[in-house]
Amino acid sequence: MTTALAAQLAQIAASSKSTLNVKAQKAAHSKSLIFEPRVAASQNFQTLYTICHEGFEELCQLDARFVPYGTTIFSEQSQHEDRSQMTAAENAVLDKKIASFLRLAGARLRLMPAVKAIEWLVRRFRIHEYNTEIVLSTFLPYHTIPIFVTLLSILPSTIPQVYRFLDPYIRSLTHPPRSVLVHQAIHHPDFLAAISMYTLDTCRSQQHYPALISFWGGIMTEAVNGMLDKMRSGRRSIQKDNDQTLLHQIGPTLSDGLVMNKVPGLQIACYMVMSVFVAKGDLDDNAISALMEQLVSGWTAETLRPGLVCLSILAQYRSAKQMSGKVTRALLKVQNLPSLLAEVGAEHNITKLANGLCLALIDRAYKKGDPKGLPTVESLLLGSALNEPQKAVIFKSLLLAAHKVNDRVDEQGLVGKALASTIIKLSQLEADTETIFTKAIKDTDVDVDALEMMLGTQLRPKTLTSQPQHDVDMGENEDVIEQAENFETALQRASKISTSPSDSCLQSPSSDVFTDLCSVFLSGLAAPENVASFAKTAPLQHEQASENPFYFSFLMRIWCGPYPILARVGALDMAKRRLKQKDCAGIDFQAFLPYCLAALNDPSKKVRRAAADLVAVVAVLDIVFLDLDKSRADICWGNKHLYDTAESIAWMSSDVYHKLLRNVIIPSLEECVLNADYIVEAVQSAVNSTSKASLDEANKGKKGHLSHGTRLSILMFLASHAFHTPLVTVKIRLLEPLNQIKGVSGTSRTQLLLPLLRWWSSLSADAASQACVQEGVDESILDQRSVDVVLPNDKDGLEFLLGIIETPKLLTRQNLLHVIFLRIQRLWPSMKTEAKHIVAKRMLELSQKDWSGDRSAVSGEAADLLRNVELTTDILLFFLESLQSTADMLTEPPPGKRRRTSSSDTHRGSITQPTPELSSTLKQVTFVLQLVEGSDPEKHPELLNALFNALSELQHFRVLVGSELGYLQNLVLRSLLVMVPAYKDNQNLKIDSTGGHGDLLINCIQKSSSPAVQTTALLLVASLANVAPDLVLNSVMPIFTHMGGSVLRQSDEYSAHVINQTVKEVVPPLIRSLRKGKISPLAGASGLLLSFVTAYEHIPSHRRLGLFVSLVETLGSEEFLFALLAMLTNMYGTTDEVLVFSTELFNYFTVKIQLQSLIKLLDLTRDLFQPRPGLSSVLLGANDHIERDPQKIGLRQLSLIPHLLSSKKLTTQIGKLTERDDMEASNIRELYSTLLENLLILADSLKQHKNLYNRCGDSLSKLLNLLSIGEFIKAVETLLDRPDIVLRRKVLRAVEVRIDEESQADANSRSALLAFLPHLTAIIRDFEDMAYKHVAVGCVDKISEKYGKKDPEAVAAAASTIASDHCLGQNDDRLRIMALLCLASLVDVLQDGLVPVLPSAIPKTLSYLTESITGETKKPELHNAGYAFMAALSQHLPYMLSGSYLGQLLAVSNASAKANLGSEANDSRLQCLQLLAKQVDAKTMFAALEQNWSAAADSGFIATREYLDILGITIDKHSKTDIAKNVTSLSAIFLNAFDLRRQESSKGDASESFMRHIPRIEETIHNVALRMIYKLNDAAFRPIFSQLMDWATSLPKKDATGRNLRLLSVYGFLLSFFSSLKSIVTSYASYIINSAVEVLSTASPKKAEERELWRKVLQTLAKCFEHDQDDFWQAPAHFSAVAPALTAQFAHAASVDLTADLVPTIVELAAAADSPEHQKELNGPLLRLLRAEQTPVRLAAVRCEQALTNRLGEEWLSMLPEMLPYISELQDDDDEEVERETHRWIVGIEGVLGESLDAMLQ
Repeated sequence: MTTALAAQLAQIAASSKSTLNVKAQKAAHSKSLIFEPRVAASQNFQTLYTICHEGFEELCQLDARFVPYGTTIFSEQSQHEDRSQMTAAENAVLDKKIASFLRLAGARLRLMPAVKAIEWLVRRFRIHEYNTEIVLSTFLPYHTIPIFVTLLSILPSTIPQVYRFLDPYIRSLTHPPRSVLVHQAIHHPDFLAAISMYTLDTCRSQQHYPALISFWGGIMTEAVNGMLDKMRSGRRSIQKDNDQTLLHQIGPTLSDGLVMNKVPGLQIACYMVMSVFVAKGDLDDNAISALMEQLVSGWTAETLRPGLVCLSILAQYRSAKQMSGKVTRALLKVQNLPSLLAEVGAEHNITKLANGLCLALIDRAYKKGDPKGLPTVESLLLGSALNEPQKAVIFKSLLLAAHKVNDRVDEQGLVGKALASTIIKLSQLEADTETIFTKAIKDTDVDVDALEMMLGTQLRPKTLTSQPQHDVDMGENEDVIEQAENFETALQRASKISTSPSDSCLQSPSSDVFTDLCSVFLSGLAAPENVASFAKTAPLQHEQASENPFYFSFLMRIWCGPYPILARVGALDMAKRRLKQKDCAGIDFQAFLPYCLAALNDPSKKVRRAAADLVAVVAVLDIVFLDLDKSRADICWGNKHLYDTAESIAWMSSDVYHKLLRNVIIPSLEECVLNADYIVEAVQSAVNSTSKASLDEANKGKKGHLSHGTRLSILMFLASHAFHTPLVTVKIRLLEPLNQIKGVSGTSRTQLLLPLLRWWSSLSADAASQACVQEGVDESILDQRSVDVVLPNDKDGLEFLLGIIETPKLLTRQNLLHVIFLRIQRLWPSMKTEAKHIVAKRMLELSQKDWSGDRSAVSGEAADLLRNVELTTDILLFFLESLQSTADMLTEPPPGKRRRTSSSDTHRGSITQPTPELSSTLKQVTFVLQLVEGSDPEKHPELLNALFNALSELQHFRVLVGSELGYLQNLVLRSLLVMVPAYKDNQNLKIDSTGGHGDLLINCIQKSSSPAVQTTALLLVASLANVAPDLVLNSVMPIFTHMGGSVLRQSDEYSAHVINQTVKEVVPPLIRSLRKGKISPLAGASGLLLSFVTAYEHIPSHRRLGLFVSLVETLGSEEFLFALLAMLTNMYGTTDEVLVFSTELFNYFTVKIQLQSLIKLLDLTRDLFQPRPGLSSVLLGANDHIERDPQKIGLRQLSLIPHLLSSKKLTTQIGKLTERDDMEASNIRELYSTLLENLLILADSLKQHKNLYNRCGDSLSKLLNLLSIGEFIKAVETLLDRPDIVLRRKVLRAVEVRIDEESQADANSRSALLAFLPHLTAIIRDFEDMAYKHVAVGCVDKISEKYGKKDPEAVAAAASTIASDHCLGQNDDRLRIMALLCLASLVDVLQDGLVPVLPSAIPKTLSYLTESITGETKKPELHNAGYAFMAALSQHLPYMLSGSYLGQLLAVSNASAKANLGSEANDSRLQCLQLLAKQVDAKTMFAALEQNWSAAADSGFIATREYLDILGITIDKHSKTDIAKNVTSLSAIFLNAFDLRRQESSKGDASESFMRHIPRIEETIHNVALRMIYKLNDAAFRPIFSQLMDWATSLPKKDATGRNLRLLSVYGFLLSFFSSLKSIVTSYASYIINSAVEVLSTASPKKAEERELWRKVLQTLAKCFEHDQDDFWQAPAHFSAVAPALTAQFAHAASVDLTADLVPTIVELAAAADSPEHQKELNGPLLRLLRAEQTPVRLAAVRCEQALTNRLGEEWLSMLPEMLPYISELQDDDDEEVERETHRWIVGIEGVLGESLDAMLQ
């Protein structure tokens, strides 16, 4: 029972928010959003209310909606409210108030006033415990800011289940990332529902804010997206169920959000969620439609555009059907819906939305009689929102709606009118939409003709060839319907119109009568009975139709006019019915045929079918007519009054009429019905046929033959009617077949139809346009058809066309003018030569007339015609000759001004303003030259001489105009350039050699600044040089001179082509001509070379090599390569750029050419210094003594030769050739010998010129490098026998360089060079020239380093020589350095093999090292070389440096360190010493170091530091065994080192700088000593340590200073020792106790030197105490020995700050003792010190007690009862600082005990 009760009580306690536990209450009260828990716990509600109410008042100022809360949860009474004492009902009311306030305050959580206000709710009403969910929901949108983490820190341990996922972030107090919230929303619908409910409640209460809606919208969207992915299934049924489940889950939330029209942000967020849901889900149309209806039910003006975007997205995932009625009604209410949809459509796909809306609006129109949406449909169709299939569907829907609309729905006819208006507008759209509309009409089952009549318009588009684009103006559609309703009235009105028997509707005055009757006819056409009534009206003369033309002419005008198909068909049927009546039996109706042919060409199949039926009836009448009365064969219907004039109409005879019907038209009727163009083919084939076979072929096997006369009669008949008919449509349709007929029996169509062209061209622009607009045809078609009547060689037609071009009327008709010129252009190929000449001459005149305004079009058209036709050579020649005569006229000056019109450039600017005549002439010249260039000049080579004449005339024009006329010159030159090859291919063509063409071209090149003119002229020169070289060779040199300053400087590819072509074509004939003359080709071509060399620096770098290679190859590389190189070097000097380029150019050619060129270069250089220079004077200008210095020129040439000889390519090629033994190799060797001989001869001749002679030496060394090493060494040995020592040095240096280049693995090189060593040692031994010996030693060094290990014996002999007095023993420092470096290399090579040499080499080296340091002049290079040799010995032969050598070397090193020769010397010394430390035997090294300590210490800080570094390296390098064996030497070294401070201080002249460095040196000593200790065990080191402590106190007491300094050094080491080794060496403290106590007892801290020792002792003891882990200091003997000495040190409080060293030491001792007895023993003296007379002592004792209390805590305070009296006394101490420190001590004690001492101290 007890257990059950306890469990129940525990459960109650767990769920209870109240507790009797005071600590728990205090902890709960400390939960705060603003204050730290410690501060919050101390606050009462009154203070808190004051702070928080300020925040609430600021909120009220920001938003008045907060004010009501001031009387409830923020009232004064709220301070006394306690939730734990309130009833459940009261708590429920309070919860509502709190929730309302939190939702309102959520918008301002980033503001401090809001946080303060919520702080009150947290502290007073504990909302974080009672209202956790609403608080978290309020703060969740701000989960990334610090306040949210603060909220998490005050939440209770148990939070609502929906927010349990925050537990990890509550424990870690970190921000939950957004991804966690999204994941929770996806996988836990309750969380998504919670934040959705909170958001909706906030929005309902109008407390929403953007941050909340943005947060909810984002989470909701991502959650829906994630849930859709999570629910994804491969089975469609399961997927649909999952989507429906999700819809049911989020649907209610979206429904509530969509209708909140006062919260537009929430609606837009819902749109976003819906878009994602529908896009990724698989919803059916019903669900999507429901969502769309919900969307439009709540949208407002603010959310309209986003709503349309969402609606368009939803519609995209719905099938293509009409919108629901609710959505349609909502969209109809939107103002400017089409423009809004267009804006949305620019960014989003709205095709399905627009399609569904249009279908719904059309359905609404004809089912409910509401046409208000049709303008929207029209706008959408006119826009780009719909694609073609959708437009087609909507067009069909419109047609079906117009067909289905009835009186029940549309009683007043408004819907029908609206549909009619919409359809009519859409039927007249642009071409693309028209095509879609046409297809929709074809695919619809509606009777379109009936619909057209009902709507009063023609819906189907007309073709350009036959149908108008506009209907006859019949008023608005309403008027049409009204007329239909009042047909009787209209019929009565029409009956009153009077017509005469001679009237015809094809006459001019009948227009008004026809219009009135036509309107009545069209209005009654829908009802057959109305048509019958209309036909019998009096004005139509129905009964007299067989005699009078009015009735049939009226119908003709209808079926050929721009009327609906039904009207046209009706007119044909009426004519057919009337012809079937008996009174028409005996009449010739051939006048019908032109109009029947026009109807058979109609684009409508129905019209063509009706026309075919009419023709069949006419054919029957023809048979009857022939059978009845042959005598009436010439009487035709309408022959008098059909047109305005009847005299000139050509009628067919009855026989011809019969044949035309029977043989041509009747057999083709079926095909005509199927194809509108077939009648054109049939008529033109029949009239064009010349035999029965051709007729059979044309008519596909039909019988019959038309004679010439018959065909001529038909042609004249059709042409006559085409001219006389007033109907433009009929003219166009008749001209189509007629223009395919050239003529019959000598009568051309131009003769017959030219009157029609005259009539049409005579009309003004307005009249022509009006005639076409009335019939709805395109004016341009008639323009084309009328001009096409002119045949190519018809003189009258061509004259007419050429004549009317300038008529004023035609100038206003631009299209007709253009068509005429196009016709002439098309006729051109068929024209005869004479006609072409006439037309071309006329066109040239027209093109050059200076017309303005409209007339400029004639000039342009004429110019275009000449440009686009193929002009003959004669015509072009005529044009050019006309220019020549004009130029002659213009350039003939008045007698008094002949001098001023000279062609000299000095008068080029004499005429500044060209005259109009001159401008006109220039215009003509430009045009003609353009024509020539555009007429493929290569096909007209006969124009060449004329073009040269024109080019000559242009030079005169240049003077007259004051311009270069570069464009015109280039036109001529380009034409000439393409003509020249024809003269090469055709030997019959000759170029006039007397015309001075070459000089003319030179003038063009030199006088023109146009690059285009220059390049083209150069190409022309090149081409002429190949075809007719005599024309240009005499003038070629100025060309190349000019090229150097112009074309060569261009960087484009075309200029490069020009240059290459010029060089390729001009140079070969030039060289051939020079070879025929007396002067050498090289001297003759020097000017050409000079041109290119001068232009070198201006030639683009990427083109130089290719250009010069091409030049040299063309000239001949054997003769000209050296000259070009010499001239380049002479002009530009031996700059890097010139040398590199020369080498590249030189390498391009073969070895033979290269060697020959080098020989010639040497000869040219030698020629420079001859008394009378020859070739060099021409190429290098050496004979010009004023401006040229032969020595400078020669220096440049000789500087070039070494670079050419250094070419790797030359070396490689010679190497390959010398390995062979053939004729080519023999030639190369011979050339090489010649070159070597010439070089030596030249060098001998230039000895007096030092610079030149040195250059010869350089060339010689480079030349020798061309050979293989074996051949090279042989040549060298020969040259070394020559007496000239300078030459020998150079040769030997060449050997040195050559050695570097040789491969170490090459056996040939190794054997040759090792065999050369004796020669080198002989040089070292036998010659006195130090420079020569220096080079020889360098060669030995390189040979031995590279090959010495392969033959040590040969190298050993050389080493002996080098170490001898002949080399190393010489007085020359450079030679000594070289010898030492060589010996260093030989040590590595020979190693033990060098031992015999060392007894003489080492002493000399040590001597030189001493000399380099101690001499008057320091010799760092010699110093470094000596150390390099010693380092090599240390590394490879360390045993040779033992004994005295090692001591001497260390002593020298000390002196070197003291001398401070620089960083490089220091590095070389240190490297040697480090190698010694690592390589020399341990015993030897330690012994030497022991002996060397004094010298190192005397040499200063650097030497001492290096000594210690070497000692450390030696210790590190050797093993523990080696260290143990040499511990005696090491002990001696360290004892000396520890005594360094005393010894230096004892010297009277101890430098201050050295004493400043003592701490650093001692630190190094300590580190090195520790490194030694690490390698010793306890047994080996303990005696050393004991010895050290004994040694430390071994000085006599009278030498107090010496004892203190030695102890200071030792205790410094001990501090490092105990700090580093810690507890391992605690027991070693037994050796220092007595010494330490003695120092503490005797030292006086007042003295600076003793104070430092005193502090070191205390610090050392502190480290011992700190690391005691073996209870060493708990031993009474140890503790009792030290403790009194330490407490006694408080006596020094007045002179020293004891808190830094003494107090920490005592604290560490107390901690190490860890015994109540020892602590009491330590505390007793301290307490006594608290009553000391001296204030500093009391103060130090108090601070020591503070430190002990802080460190030992309760353990030390176990002695508190003993301390209390002393503390109480100290509280009233005379010294304020003591009192203050005592108070701090008391606070520390209270902190440790957790209680106050006040009671204890009272």
